[in-house]
Amino acid sequence: MDLNTILTQLDTENDENIEMLLLQYNRENSHTFTFDQNEVDLRSELCQGLLRVLGRPVRPLCQSTCLETLRILSRDKRALGPVATREGMLVLARLAQLRGGEGEEGGDGDGCAFPQGEPQTEEEERVVVEALKCLCNVVFNSAAAQQVGAEVQLAQGLCSRLQTARAGRHEVGLFSLRLLFLLSALRPDVRGGLCRDLHAVRLLTEVLQRTLEVRWVGPYEAAPPDSQAQAIPAEDNERAMEALKALFNLTLSDTGDQDSEPQLRLITAIMRHLLMLRTQTEEKTEEAHSHAINLLSNLPVSCLEVLMDVPVQGGQEEYGGRNMDAVQVLLDFMEKRIDKQGANYREGLTPVLSLLTEGSRHHREIRRYIKTQVLPPLKDVNIRPEIGTTIRNKLVRLMTHVDMGVKQSAAEFLFVLCKESVDSLLKYTGYGNAAGLLVARGLLAGGRGETQYSDDEDSDTEEYRSARPFINPITGHVEEPGPNPIEEMTEEQKEYEAQKLVNMFDKLSRQQLIRPMGVRRDGTLAPLEEALRAPAEDSCNSDSD
Repeated sequence: MDLNTILTQLDTENDENIEMLLLQYNRENSHTFTFDQNEVDLRSELCQGLLRVLGRPVRPLCQSTCLETLRILSRDKRALGPVATREGMLVLARLAQLRGGEGEEGGDGDGCAFPQGEPQTEEEERVVVEALKCLCNVVFNSAAAQQVGAEVQLAQGLCSRLQTARAGRHEVGLFSLRLLFLLSALRPDVRGGLCRDLHAVRLLTEVLQRTLEVRWVGPYEAAPPDSQAQAIPAEDNERAMEALKALFNLTLSDTGDQDSEPQLRLITAIMRHLLMLRTQTEEKTEEAHSHAINLLSNLPVSCLEVLMDVPVQGGQEEYGGRNMDAVQVLLDFMEKRIDKQGANYREGLTPVLSLLTEGSRHHREIRRYIKTQVLPPLKDVNIRPEIGTTIRNKLVRLMTHVDMGVKQSAAEFLFVLCKESVDSLLKYTGYGNAAGLLVARGLLAGGRGETQYSDDEDSDTEEYRSARPFINPITGHVEEPGPNPIEEMTEEQKEYEAQKLVNMFDKLSRQQLIRPMGVRRDGTLAPLEEALRAPAEDSCNSDSD
């Protein structure tokens, strides 16, 4: 479709011709995301022309068609100049029927009024949805539009919409939430205003409660989902995901305000409810759990006790009467992410590892439960810790992952499960796998981390105690005895090989390819000559964890 042909028709008063040309353009370019660079000026001029048409009192069908064209054009960042202006953003905001921002009284400065509130017909709803989609694209692609959006108080209009939105208007609510997410992600000042002035955390919490149909049976305790109940409808799940993403942005800032703790504990209870729900597909369920975990990671660690404080559903006596169903869901999620082929561990796995680590560090019952699942008492020590299909084997393999963040997260998780005891960690992982963490924490000489833990713990199994003297501390398992390579050497041959090895190390050291290191008294690494001048103390006594 020739853009010049469309441009010549936009200034006419014939709405039907404009609709016909734009519909053809929309069909041809509905899946176009890469545009001809030579036509940037024409596309920019077309955006300007579409805004002029939208500023006239045209029928809803013509408005929605123009907005669909504008949405396609807004995929090109270079053509957004006319739209990313105050006038352009106000036109889109009014067509989206956003109340509370500038221009609330209606009109675009030329005396043209637009309806406010909720769309009443399908045609009106389509206009609102297309306007919201355009705003999402423009805000995402243009820093100038983000600035204008903050100035004309789009966030205030969105909050007003979410307070009064009817349940039946799915796409209106969905794209309102998505635009709120984009504004809160891209504009820290908008994020602050949403929290302080618009009480958006409470508002989004209410949206989640309505969408997920949460029924409260006690303080911070939602009624358990019926095992025979249907999965969350796809539309409800979509809106919930957008609300979770926006809440994540809003809770990124300091959430330690004492007055906000009841609200944050309420969010934790809703997250527990969400973790126990299922959606239409396993993939969507995993996505919902991922967003819930990301949000939980932002909340104060004290709120995590809400995850297991569910007396109506029954608890487990060995864990202080606490209910561990939600913790088990988190563990299952973690193992699925580990097993996922080709997954991005940094984005997909480290959030749940960090959440479980902090929960285990600060909540004794969570740590005790997770340890029984991840680090049960050792029995078979004839296989290396990183070999096998148990969750312990998988986590130990991650301790030597190429990604430093993943490696540190997995090691820290296991270290906390061992109550930050070096001896206990080495028992389950071997020195070779744990060396990176011990170097980073200055614990090569043994000892414990800084966190204080309770004294309760399990004892070693009979199988482990009998095999312990034969375990190779580096590999963490009992090795089959191999042939002694120097058994048949004469003393002269042994001396020759030893001197040869010394010469090789000396050459590498003088060329600074390697640097011999030792362990200081405080457990940190130091050049060998320095470490020898201050020999390290004996390691702390073994912990019976």
